[in-house]
Amino acid sequence: MNPSFSSSLINDVFGDPGIYVEIRWSKRALLFDLGHNDGLGPARLLRANEIFVSHTHMDHFIGFDALLRVHLGRGKTLRLFGPPGLIDNVQGKLRGYTWNLVDGYPLTLDIQEFHSQETRRARFSATNGFRLVEQPAHPLASESSTGQFIVFNDPMFTISAVALNHRIPSFAYSLQEQFHINVNKQKLHEAGLPIGAWLKDVKQYIWQGQPDTFHFMATLYDEHRRHEREFVLGDVRERFLTISRGQKLTYVVDARYDEENEAKIVSLAQGADLFYCESPYLDIDAEKARDRYHLTARQAGLMARKAQVRDLVVFHFSPRYTGQGDVLEREAMDAFQGI
Repeated sequence: MNPSFSSSLINDVFGDPGIYVEIRWSKRALLFDLGHNDGLGPARLLRANEIFVSHTHMDHFIGFDALLRVHLGRGKTLRLFGPPGLIDNVQGKLRGYTWNLVDGYPLTLDIQEFHSQETRRARFSATNGFRLVEQPAHPLASESSTGQFIVFNDPMFTISAVALNHRIPSFAYSLQEQFHINVNKQKLHEAGLPIGAWLKDVKQYIWQGQPDTFHFMATLYDEHRRHEREFVLGDVRERFLTISRGQKLTYVVDARYDEENEAKIVSLAQGADLFYCESPYLDIDAEKARDRYHLTARQAGLMARKAQVRDLVVFHFSPRYTGQGDVLEREAMDAFQGI
């Protein structure tokens, strides 16, 4: 099975935290956190139109400026999601610059921040000098008994969050593919059908919940010849597609190890294929980690084990352990594997 999401750390394990998630075959990406991100380069930053911010400490938000600069002359809407205060933080960033020559620029920032009972929303557009325009607030969507709530719905996937205690709310996120659609290229070849963009449309129809009786026209290219052909969705699904469990990815940063945080993290990460978890400290320094509202590598491994994730990536290591990254990783993996 070819996974739908390809993810990686934005920086090395001692650098600013954050992950970049490419949605394969779509020229689209998601960003989790906005620490230093120049290493991604303009092309990759331009693919990211949805950004999920854990909180706005400097190492999680200093990259906002680089993102804004790359997108500034583009006709796009950038959407940012995050904890209470995000709108004010974005406004503060924008007020740090002079915008007298951007009235013809088409960029818009759409910011959503999630409170205990409601979602507050605001827009900033270059056409009016990035003046704040409040949008109607909405009730918080589907909060669970463990505090999880939905921040973003896409036909293909859902992103949920939970607020963790970092002396401020620090959001952890989980990306869940609705289900995975795999194309059998051999069967397509046997049927004389080409691989192409028409299959992306097929996947969209299925994610949107179109019935098996749905008829659609597809544009096919065969040896540089273009022709139209009508299909029935149920027939394409039965002959050429395999539907299986969707991919899940969880991202956790900046949280103290206590009973409430652990319960929230384990629930959010349950069954994840890939669990990105901060682990700035070795367990010998657990008291310091607690005082700083962070995790140890062992604690990350224990929670990964309880959540029954498939794979664990630890990062956000404290510079006090420079040169000892392998020690932190080993401590986390020993706890994860029950050694």
